[in-house]
Amino acid sequence: MLALEQLAEMVALDKKVKASTKELKILVLERGSTLMDLTVVGPVVAARILADVGDVARFADRNRFASWTGTAPLDASSGEQIRHRLSRAGNRRANHVIHIAAACQIRLDTPGRAYYRRKLTAGKQPLEAMRCLKRRISDAIYRQLVADAQTAVALVTTTGIKAGPGGHRGASHKSSAAGSHPHTDTSVQPLPGPAATTLPARAAARKTPTSKSLQPAS
Repeated sequence: MLALEQLAEMVALDKKVKASTKELKILVLERGSTLMDLTVVGPVVAARILADVGDVARFADRNRFASWTGTAPLDASSGEQIRHRLSRAGNRRANHVIHIAAACQIRLDTPGRAYYRRKLTAGKQPLEAMRCLKRRISDAIYRQLVADAQTAVALVTTTGIKAGPGGHRGASHKSSAAGSHPHTDTSVQPLPGPAATTLPARAAARKTPTSKSLQPAS
């Protein structure tokens, strides 16, 4: 009886997950985003990226974006041995969903798995090969966000209809992520500043004037 109850709970939870994923897919598509066109990037990963990135124009290039996602490698060289390690900085939620996408690409028959295996054949350790793949995915996500932003700006210019996924109106800079392979010599970049707040400034507390004591009439 206990096993049946637990199975029923798992079935109900699975239905809720599927319903939530379906809602996320609708929301992502309504934003005009094409992130889900990328391999193994589903509604959950796309929604997380869009929610945390905000305006992609705040990232000057793919290196800044990689620093923000924590996929830019850190130099861990010692003497003549040149090595890099994973960065623990950046947005950990974005880094987590990129890690999920990388793990899925390695598990399935995808170009990402072929890239991962090439890195292993070249002498990379599994963690180093995973780092390279995560950076590759980060660059692909950045290119897609920039392309969506440019499409949104073009739509506003031609039709006047406001639309925009990760990049809002004004995000018309060109992507510098032309190459698919990460460059470690330009990866260590300072993190971009936080997005501008949209909350109104808190009103200063109004001082209560000190009441004057009444003087008796003379």
